[in-house]
Amino acid sequence: MTPLLELRNLTKHFTMGGDILSRNKAVLRAVDGVDLAIARGETLGLVGESGCGKSTLARTLIRLYRPTSGEMLFDGDDIADLTEQQLRPYRRRMQMIFQDPYASLNGRMTVRDLIVEPLEIAGIGDAASRHARVNELLGRVGLNPDHATRFPHEFSGGQRQRIGIARAIALNPDLVICDEPISALDVSIQAQIVNMLEDLQNELGLTYLFITHDLSMVRHIADRIGVMYLGKIVELSPSDALYRQPAHPYTKALLASIPVADPSARRETAPLAGEIPSPLAIPSGCRFRTRCPLATELCAQTEPPLKDMGEGHFAACHYADRVMSGAALPA
Repeated sequence: MTPLLELRNLTKHFTMGGDILSRNKAVLRAVDGVDLAIARGETLGLVGESGCGKSTLARTLIRLYRPTSGEMLFDGDDIADLTEQQLRPYRRRMQMIFQDPYASLNGRMTVRDLIVEPLEIAGIGDAASRHARVNELLGRVGLNPDHATRFPHEFSGGQRQRIGIARAIALNPDLVICDEPISALDVSIQAQIVNMLEDLQNELGLTYLFITHDLSMVRHIADRIGVMYLGKIVELSPSDALYRQPAHPYTKALLASIPVADPSARRETAPLAGEIPSPLAIPSGCRFRTRCPLATELCAQTEPPLKDMGEGHFAACHYADRVMSGAALPA
């Protein structure tokens, strides 16, 4: 079965500093060779610390950023190097829910105008059918048709995110990229939004890339989870297997950082220490070695490939077998 979205060695680098004639400009390697496939109807979670490249990857997938190199196959077609005109048929099929519901909506436009805008750009329907579509979409996301005449500032953060979701699904897309869609919301609202996204997926057959730093939440919505560190996928696994038996020390440390109800409970693995290195100066060999308690000379010399651990579980660690055995990391 052909994946809906497949990435092959996808990179996105930014040139930093220097004047226009400078030959030795620094290169920020935000996305640095990502291989990934998302099946139709699947929810793939993408987790990692701030600064690991998750949002840059999302914006590259939606083609807000042009990839530096690599392939980006959408339904079998490589869209990595297409012009804006060539991208138009694909724009309708890929949409994005942004992290900040306050910054992602134009405060000078009414809710109706915000949701109608993509329909107008795509040339779908007339004024009457578009207004009917707005009312339908507001109902789907738990808002009332009366809300269509109001402005974004009149809503709470959770309601504004519902408006953003209604706009994202207005064109019946195949793929929706959710870039930390609940991180700016109250905890009491987060579960409501996640449940609504799951309902919409079942009703509309959507495919999600769900980006988050909340490992406790992503477990409940994602079929598979990818762990990202310094621009690369370091572990990819079915959701339950990742939590039950992580194969990368970075993943294991992230899981250890999840808050627990009993603060006196002893953790088998110490939470992650130190800060993520700069993508301007990525360490040699394994990029996690500067923070890894298992690091050896081999880790400094050779970058580990993403190897198959069985049953759809992949990890980029020289000692993944030891990590999975549960005896790899000290308390």
